[in-house]
Amino acid sequence: MRILGIETSCDETGIAVYDDKQGLLSHELYSQVKLHADYGGVVPELASRDHVRKIIPLIEKALADANTTSDQIDGVAFTQGPGLVGALLVGSSVGRSLAYAWNVPAVGVHHMEGHLLAPMLESSAPEFPFVALLVSGGHSMLVKVDAIGEYEVLGESIDDAAGEAFDKTAKLLGLDYPGGPLLAKLAEKGEPGHYKFPRPMTDRPGLDFSFSGLKTFAANTIRDADTSEQTKANIAYAFQEAVVDTLIIKCRRALKQTGMKRLVIAGGVSANTQLRAQMQALMTELKGEVFYPSLAYCTDNGAMIAYAGMQRLKAGQTVELSAQAKPRWPLDSLSGL
Repeated sequence: MRILGIETSCDETGIAVYDDKQGLLSHELYSQVKLHADYGGVVPELASRDHVRKIIPLIEKALADANTTSDQIDGVAFTQGPGLVGALLVGSSVGRSLAYAWNVPAVGVHHMEGHLLAPMLESSAPEFPFVALLVSGGHSMLVKVDAIGEYEVLGESIDDAAGEAFDKTAKLLGLDYPGGPLLAKLAEKGEPGHYKFPRPMTDRPGLDFSFSGLKTFAANTIRDADTSEQTKANIAYAFQEAVVDTLIIKCRRALKQTGMKRLVIAGGVSANTQLRAQMQALMTELKGEVFYPSLAYCTDNGAMIAYAGMQRLKAGQTVELSAQAKPRWPLDSLSGL
């Protein structure tokens, strides 16, 4: 079976073709970073319009690169939610239209399930069950994963997600958009011991996250500090250290609570090198394993949607052509295969 995957939940247009025997055949990604950079963040209306401009040429290129024609496609998967409603509408409208034109099933995919399953695209994929840490600009959550569709959310962000806190703190430091990767790069020049940031919600039980207070602490620290590059680097170092430590503490708790020895980390923030290094150290200490997607599949992409869509398609879980986009969609509301 062969499926076309479409991702348009925010500011990346991702298209991929996936074959259940041969694996990923093609993967196209267009980022709107330059479009939104002048505004310091994603402008939903501009994002939607740019998806409209880019989606059809990217689909044509993905099909050509996969040496695939429309009559070889057995289904069309699209991100149904959650995300920006206008952006979602572009992908869902095109996906459902192609499914109708090609007379194949349409598959609505949960964006976070796509991230959660992205490590399955790797040659060394995790086996079920495992704990997943999903960290991106819009989400931070810990999920107990028993099988595809069998998810229990153990904890999630009650305000700012980790990636959002990274981007906002980077903006306060005067870095360009998107600021998260730039803050991480700046932190490499930082020195330990100059600043001590709090580790939010680690002094109480539970697995929920809160990063808004950490962002406020960073804002106050930046306001009271000098403007030298070394000071900025030291602040970036302390901020990143606080976020990573917080995620490590919560993952340790989740693994202990579930008794599991496998950890999956996915989402845009999973590309952070310090987070990867610390998580590897944690799992080595616990005599467990940690799994990540390749860097190309950490941010939003069509490959993860195609893979997740293939699993749903093979299980017969398709949607009507009238299916609506879901800007809000709890992950644990999904059904198992």
